[in-house]
Amino acid sequence: MLLYLTEYLAHYHTGFNVFQYLTLRVILGVLTALIISFMVGPVMIRRLTFHQIGQTVRTDGPQSHLSKSGTPTMGGALLLVAVTIATLLWADLNNRYVWVVLVVTLLFGIIGFVDDYKKLVLNDPRGLTARYKYLWQSVVGLGAALFLYYTATLPAETQLIIPFVKSVVIDLGLWYVALTYFVIVGTSNAVNLTDGLDGLAVMPTVLVAGALAIFAYVSGHAQIASYLLIPQLPGVGEMAVFCGALAGAGLGFLWFNAYPAQVFMGDVGALALGAALGVVTVIVRQELVLVVMGGVFVMETVSVMLQVASFKLTGRRIFRMAPLHHHFELKGWPEPRVIVRFWIVTVILVLIGLSSLKIR
Repeated sequence: MLLYLTEYLAHYHTGFNVFQYLTLRVILGVLTALIISFMVGPVMIRRLTFHQIGQTVRTDGPQSHLSKSGTPTMGGALLLVAVTIATLLWADLNNRYVWVVLVVTLLFGIIGFVDDYKKLVLNDPRGLTARYKYLWQSVVGLGAALFLYYTATLPAETQLIIPFVKSVVIDLGLWYVALTYFVIVGTSNAVNLTDGLDGLAVMPTVLVAGALAIFAYVSGHAQIASYLLIPQLPGVGEMAVFCGALAGAGLGFLWFNAYPAQVFMGDVGALALGAALGVVTVIVRQELVLVVMGGVFVMETVSVMLQVASFKLTGRRIFRMAPLHHHFELKGWPEPRVIVRFWIVTVILVLIGLSSLKIR
């Protein structure tokens, strides 16, 4: 919205042309989302506490978590508010990618909200049953995949880029729809599984979002894309504004979610964050790089899959408890140590992912 206002004002003073620069709008997106988080966060925490919307802690988990019972939950709504406002203010609203990523993020947030509401307000321990949760995730994910496929105008928009290999792409055809669906839904659930400790999921999300902002910027810039030998994707640069807003909102939320957490994001935040990362990854054509940069999310998901498979097939557990972060807790690692070490691993993996821009 403010982009159009500055375009109009530029007719009267050329200084307003500075707001047309994508890099400035990314920075403003970060700062806007951060400020909104700082302003709305305390109010939201007070309202959640007043309405007694607090976390219920499993008794079969680490005993150190029992003290977290009653901590305000559904704080992920703060993330959605900050990301949405910052994106609407600074992104180009004529860009179809902006609307795709916003709609997918908000719809996954609604799915998470219904699940949280049923658990925490209606006191239904099942929440939104897995069947219906997966159904609605599938509807949204498949809808986004079909929209992106049928609105694609360039072959590069539906090709799979192989990282660290020069000029090698795979034409996916209709398989693009299946891959897009899998990335969006899979990433959403992976981030949700990771969200088990204070700040554990949100900081890797911030780091990956920051890296995706770089991929979006270079992919949308004709000269840089040509220099780096990656496909140039017109309009994709606007995803950098969204990623900036996502990173700023995540940092603002971490202010309140850092150990010991004052608020938890709940499914309303975790499902939405994961879906946001997934759909941006598909738009910038870096699905394989996401597997690397989001390695913590992958490890958490795989640990659950292996644990379930092993127990059903052999009656034995591979890990003391899944997801993986609980395994390390039960081994005696203090919660802050688990969190920070997972953050460090994410920093390393994000740097490896970014190196794929140059190492080919």
